[in-house]
Amino acid sequence: MSCNRIKGTTSLFALAIFMLSFLALCSSAATLDDLKKLEILCFVPSHLPQGFHLRKVEITYDEPDQQSNDNHPLPLYSVEYGNGWNATFSIESAREGIGDRNIMEEEDTEETEIQSPFGPMYLIYRPKGKDGRKREIKANWVSDANMNAETAKGPESHPVLGRYHGFSATGITVVEFTKIVQSLRPLRSNGAAAPAVTQSPATTESPPPALKIHPKVFSMINSRISDSESPVVTEINLDAVEKNGNQFNSDEVKPDGEWLRCSVPDSDGFMRYRVLNSKGNHYKVEYQENGGGTLTTAAIIECEIEKRNIHRDGKPVTIRVLRVSSFNQK
Repeated sequence: MSCNRIKGTTSLFALAIFMLSFLALCSSAATLDDLKKLEILCFVPSHLPQGFHLRKVEITYDEPDQQSNDNHPLPLYSVEYGNGWNATFSIESAREGIGDRNIMEEEDTEETEIQSPFGPMYLIYRPKGKDGRKREIKANWVSDANMNAETAKGPESHPVLGRYHGFSATGITVVEFTKIVQSLRPLRSNGAAAPAVTQSPATTESPPPALKIHPKVFSMINSRISDSESPVVTEINLDAVEKNGNQFNSDEVKPDGEWLRCSVPDSDGFMRYRVLNSKGNHYKVEYQENGGGTLTTAAIIECEIEKRNIHRDGKPVTIRVLRVSSFNQK
């Protein structure tokens, strides 16, 4: 881009005013109350280590693309907490064009995986070792429910409300980092504010999603990774699922943040799902399955819960069924 030489103090002063105005549009100091006004999901922790307090909130705006317009802003946010010394926890967001965050060039690094409200989260930290405070901890990007829903439309879709979220820390342990991450909640959820921040080590368990079904139901819909065709089952008798406790043991289903989760028998793996959105009897869920290794498979499943009349043992009965209307392998 070429730039003409500007002569005179009046022109220089006008240019300075213009540049300051431009920067104000691109980036601005903000508060958590300002984040509540945004349409996107902004996450904040409900647990912080002792002595931590909010240090900085920032809102920036992404450039519009062909799929968006000037009337629909594309905000990004970042938040930083700290104890006034060398311990910090920060959150940043992105919409497109992301790369790996958890890359460190130093040799004294180690990787791990933790469970989070977003699913498995991959960390890298230094120095090595499970114990002790780390000079740096970085998690790779994770996607929120809006991003999952928008990208499920196809590879050419461009997110408008969906965001990726990245989390970093300095001067704390991996255990402390994990506690903060697992306490993350949307600042606004259905118009309600997030829980107040507590510095107590105790954490509260999130309520399960509105749709309470055994995750094994979605496992029956999803095919094995070695198979090529899904969905396998497209209609399931939910009345039978509720009554057949040997196959669908409800005691093994536990809330895990915004997910409902159960373990995979004879392994360290899991099955879980979360509701992305719902309207009436229509639900859109994300289902994830892990057989106990490092690979987690996922699918976006849309379904309706309806009543059907059938004959059982020669007699007419009405049953409640889950009927699959859309399936997308992630």
